[in-house]
Amino acid sequence: MAKELILINDVPGLGIEGDVVQVAEGYARNFLLPKKLAVRTSVMSSRQVESHHAARDERLRSERERAEVLVINLESTSITISAKAGEGGKLFGSVQRGDISAALKTQGFEIDQHLIQLKKALRELGVYDVVIKLHPEFQATIKVWVVEE
Repeated sequence: MAKELILINDVPGLGIEGDVVQVAEGYARNFLLPKKLAVRTSVMSSRQVESHHAARDERLRSERERAEVLVINLESTSITISAKAGEGGKLFGSVQRGDISAALKTQGFEIDQHLIQLKKALRELGVYDVVIKLHPEFQATIKVWVVEE
């Protein structure tokens, strides 16, 4: 038996905030409703759903605009990270997403480290192109210089 719910938060694989979805009774009762990810359609009237959709669309539009501006600013940015290195330019440790995020923060960019697309940690001295996925439609590529301390 399917149950009709309105999502009040994004649920991966199901929908985004404000969507009206049909889910199994148990999924609704045991997961979505207790975690306050959704409400029953009888709780929200159609007018509330429409205003919720309008607010969501406005929020998504402003997030898209902010990401677009941030991409332009980040594209001209390069950061330098100092690290201890041994012979042959091999680092004693590694440069990871958190290090890149911290270096960007010193330049005034608040970038969550989970947005930084780094396949593996940087373990050698050099210059790397690092992709930052700011929005599903926008990503920026920055230069990361790993230099010897």
